Amino acid sequence: YVQRSKLEGYRSRAVYKLLEIDEKHHILKGARRIIDLGAAPGGWSQIAARVTESDNDHVRVAAIDFLEMDAIPGVHFLQMDFLEDEAPARLMEALGGAPDLVLSDMAAPTTGHQRTDHLRTMHLCEVAAHFAIEVLREGGHFLAKTFQGGAERDLLNLLKRNFKQVVHVKPGASRAESVEMFLLAKGFKGRRTPEADPESDDQG
Repeated sequence: YVQRSKLEGYRSRAVYKLLEIDEKHHILKGARRIIDLGAAPGGWSQIAARVTESDNDHVRVAAIDFLEMDAIPGVHFLQMDFLEDEAPARLMEALGGAPDLVLSDMAAPTTGHQRTDHLRTMHLCEVAAHFAIEVLREGGHFLAKTFQGGAERDLLNLLKRNFKQVVHVKPGASRAESVEMFLLAKGFKGRRTPEADPESDDQG
């Protein structure tokens, strides 16, 4: 996959994970705006710019990473930590409208302690999920990297409440020995108004 990505002009083998997931689940078709979290080195952003027909005059892709990333035509890139308070607002400002797809390939820097690494990456996944629920257009999709190893029941429940379908995916382009998985939430139900949400009351 690494050699193939170089031959085909993509920045990372991660491209094939996204393309493989899309082949089965059709999350890219019809997407007009896309947000890419944890974007560097930019493989997913390349695909996002292509499917949205984004260019520098009409930017339809906003991407963020604390690592540097070389410019991609049609992608507004923010080099900052997504956990910074102002990051979500700056992404939305860069995009100029609600996304149809939020992608997250974020993973915490590894410590070598598997449980710690798992929990830190799961936290990023949860933050990304909350962000997606706040910004997605109705009917939109959310795809995030996660790791096998539990501690995600609350996250699954959150997604099931807000999306029509939630599935785990392990694409063939992901190394067999890797604990990496992807969590796909399809068909965002739309934001409920506080009046329509029975769980929200003055005490809450």
